[in-house]
Amino acid sequence: MSPDPAVPLEKVRALALALPEAAERISHGSPGFHIEKGKFFAYFWHNHHGDGETVVIVKTSGREEQAMLIEIDPDCYYSPPYLGPSGWVAMRLDRPDTDWDRVGNRIAQSWELVAPRRLLEAGGR
Repeated sequence: MSPDPAVPLEKVRALALALPEAAERISHGSPGFHIEKGKFFAYFWHNHHGDGETVVIVKTSGREEQAMLIEIDPDCYYSPPYLGPSGWVAMRLDRPDTDWDRVGNRIAQSWELVAPRRLLEAGGR
């Protein structure tokens, strides 16, 4: 767990809010990122229910992709409580070797999964 969640939160916030029509609001006590008047595409959790993790949670295309990511890199990815059964995946952010380019790419892919057609047709991210 990151002793100070402000640093990874600011990085996640910058990556998420750089996407078209992205906005932030608190969801169940944690920062969530969504498309204005639309669906959530990322959540930031720090020590959620005492789990000791600092993570960003993003959508995948489904359980198959989620399982593949976890199998390929279980030190980075895991199935989060509540959202995992719907195919979301958590990415640990408190490792000294956190690949912020990979985090940004996953956040953007998650955005694409919920973006309305008009945003995708306008060029997406």
